[in-house]
Amino acid sequence: MDSGINIRVANLSDAKELLEIYAPYVQKTAITFEYDVPSLAEFTARMEKTLQKYPFLVAEQKGEIVGYAYAGAFVGRAAYDWAAEVTIYLKQNKRKMGLGKMLYHALEDICKVQHITNLNACIGYPKTEDEYLTKNSAGFHAHMGYRLVGEFYQCDYKFGRWYNMIWMEKIIGPHSVPPAVFIRFPELGREALEKIMTIKF
Repeated sequence: MDSGINIRVANLSDAKELLEIYAPYVQKTAITFEYDVPSLAEFTARMEKTLQKYPFLVAEQKGEIVGYAYAGAFVGRAAYDWAAEVTIYLKQNKRKMGLGKMLYHALEDICKVQHITNLNACIGYPKTEDEYLTKNSAGFHAHMGYRLVGEFYQCDYKFGRWYNMIWMEKIIGPHSVPPAVFIRFPELGREALEKIMTIKF
């Protein structure tokens, strides 16, 4: 690519930089429903837990981490192995540059190889846009092929205001019977990962 963007698998040593990206979303927005910025130890533990089963990717530009995206358990029961929840955060000054699209395409490609069929996104949604929350995330996911599948009303309270929450979903694989065996992320192997990343980037 000529954009100078490199997509790679996150390392636990990236946690400090990733937490710096995440913190403003906690402190200044209702995009995340957390009230307090997690400690570095807590954030690192979350990354480690994710990587035991799902991809966690970072986007770099000239050696600087400018965004990250990962998949995680949807509900968590065994029968949901073929569905995953996706999450993405970009550096505040690096939005609207196509980074989100690049990260999500890479994430989706890996999830397909894991035999995941459904990707789900949990999104804060304001009745009226304000300084803490807009409808941009819903618009981004719609642009990426996600469809609205549910809305919960006034279930999130942050900054003295009630917000709705929506679920959006994208089907990325066939629902065969029985389904193909779910493959944990570490079991894909370096060669398979490099092939996926090379095809896309």
